[in-house]
Amino acid sequence: MKKRSLVISALAALVTAGILAGCGNNYYFAGRVLPPSALANRVLIAVQNPSPSTRGFLQFVDGFYDIRQNYRDTIPSFSISGYSGALPVTIQNLPEEQIGVVYGAGDGSFTAISYAKENAIGSAASLTTPSASIFMSRNQAWVIAASQLTHTLTVFDKSSNRSYSLGLPGVYRVSMNPGGTVMMAFVENSNLAYYPRKLQASEITQYSGGPAHWPVNAVDCEPQNLPGMCLFQVGDSNGNPYTYFDRPTKAIFSADGSQAYILNCGPECGGTKAGITVLPTAPFIVNSGQQSGTIPSEPTTISVPGGASNALLDSQTLYVIGQQLQPDGLFAGNLTLVNLANDSAGTPISISDAAPGQRTRMILADDNTLWIGGIRCTQGERFATGKSYGCLTMFNTASQTVTLIEPFQGDLTGIASLTGLHKIYIAEGGQVYIYSTRDGHAINNFYVTVTGTAYDVAYMDGLSDGNNTVY
Repeated sequence: MKKRSLVISALAALVTAGILAGCGNNYYFAGRVLPPSALANRVLIAVQNPSPSTRGFLQFVDGFYDIRQNYRDTIPSFSISGYSGALPVTIQNLPEEQIGVVYGAGDGSFTAISYAKENAIGSAASLTTPSASIFMSRNQAWVIAASQLTHTLTVFDKSSNRSYSLGLPGVYRVSMNPGGTVMMAFVENSNLAYYPRKLQASEITQYSGGPAHWPVNAVDCEPQNLPGMCLFQVGDSNGNPYTYFDRPTKAIFSADGSQAYILNCGPECGGTKAGITVLPTAPFIVNSGQQSGTIPSEPTTISVPGGASNALLDSQTLYVIGQQLQPDGLFAGNLTLVNLANDSAGTPISISDAAPGQRTRMILADDNTLWIGGIRCTQGERFATGKSYGCLTMFNTASQTVTLIEPFQGDLTGIASLTGLHKIYIAEGGQVYIYSTRDGHAINNFYVTVTGTAYDVAYMDGLSDGNNTVY
C-alpha cells in the first residue's frame, strides 16, 4: 500500500510538471525553472576521485525518496554535465538564484553550475593558485579569494571585468556579506583584520606612485602605478591597528546588513580570549564613494568563553561554536547562544569536539534543530577521556538539549538541510549519510552512497540561500 502511494505521488508530480510545460510554464515553485531531471528535491554531492581517470564529479540524488535513480528506475543516476573540476571541496549553494559555485582544490577551479539546466556554466573566477577560502556574492558581481601560497587576496569585480591581487602575507580566511557590498580578510596567527575598497577617481590619482602616497592604514593598492582598489587594515580614526581582535577568523553579517560580528577565535587559534567584536558595516563598503561613518574607537565586545570559531545567525540569536582549552591541554567543543538584543552570551553547552581553529559545519533544520559537525573530532577531550566522540551534534533550539550522533564515521565535511522533509544529508568520512530531524535516527542511505569520496553536499532546491553550510 505504501509503495502504491509513492508511485501515485511520483506520477502526480510528473503529470503536474507536464501540465505546466504544456501550458507554456516550465517552473515548479517560486518561479524556478523545472530542471531536466524533473526532480523537485535534489541533493548535490561533490565527489572526489570517482574513478582512476576522473578527480572530480558532481552527482545529485532524489532527496525525497533517497535514491540515486529516478523513481521509475529508467534513469540510473544524475550528474551535473560538463563539470571537470578536480577534488571539489565546497559547494556555495544559491538555490534562490538557481546556481551553485564549486571550488576544486585539485586545480583551483571555481565553477558555476546551473541548477535549472543541471550543467556547468563555466568558470566563476580565474584562479592561478589554490585558495584557502573563497566566496561569490549572490548577484555574481564579486568573487573574493585568499591564497596562502602567494600571500594574496584576490578580488574579482565582475561588473567592470577587473581583478585585483592585493598582497597580504598569511591571509587564510575571507568573509563576504550576501550582497557583496562588504568583504573582510583575516590572517593566520594574527590579531588584525582587513577590508578591500574600490577607489574614487580623485583617490586613484592621489594614491598613484607607490606606498609613499597611500593612506597610513593601506596595506596594498593595485596596480601601484594607477590603483583601482586598496586593501585597508581595520584601525582607529588615526589609522592605528585595532586592539579589539583576538585571532579574528570570520565575519557574520546581520540580516539588515548594518552590523558585522567578528568572531575572535582566541585560545583555539593561539590567542588568549574568545569573543565577538561588533562593528558597523558602513565604513567598509567596497564600492567607491558609498562608505559612511567611521570605525568606532571602542566597539561592542562580547566574551564567549566556550570558544568562537564559527557561527550562524537566526533572528536575534547568534549560535556560536568553538573549542575551549581544558586543563590537560586538549580542547572540548562548545555551543554558546549569544543574545544580540542585549549583547550577552549564555553558558557554554558541551557538543562534539573538532580540530581547533578548523572550519566546522552548521545548519538550521526542521523540528527546531541545529546541526553541527567538524573534522578530526578524535583529537579532542571526549576521545581522550573515553566519552562519546562522534563528529555530529543535533541541538534542539526549543528545548536547548543536545544529542550526540554516533558512531564516529570520520571527518564531517558537508551538511545540508532538506527543509520540509525532516531530514539532513551529511558528507562524513567520505560517504553520504541521512538523519531524521525529528529524533536524530539514521535513515537508510544505501541508495545514495557514492563511488569515490563525498566531500560536500547541498540542497539544490532549498527554499532560500540560507540553506548553505559555508557561506
